[in-house]
Amino acid sequence: MDTKAKILDIAMNLNRIGNWAADDFDGKEKRIRMFLDQTNGYIESVPKSSLREPFKKTFDRFLEEYDVLKHEGEKKPTDTLAWAERLMTWGNILTHRTQLLKS
Repeated sequence: MDTKAKILDIAMNLNRIGNWAADDFDGKEKRIRMFLDQTNGYIESVPKSSLREPFKKTFDRFLEEYDVLKHEGEKKPTDTLAWAERLMTWGNILTHRTQLLKS
């Protein structure tokens, strides 16, 4: 799987998790945690040394934010709607910015 496809998988998961959290965090918490773990695997599989500017800067910023988001998700966010919105925003940003990557 190429880097662009991995980034799109990450983005898709972020949007799925965000939708589930906005809909019913408590009812879908097990699924949310499972997808957070899966997303971690996708992130770890991205060859960061091969990323070039300007996408690298975006991805580095995402990684910083994702650590916070993941930690909040593991503890249950105090404001699940705001948490969900941040996940979906990053999903959209990554989807849009993949245009900077070669397939």
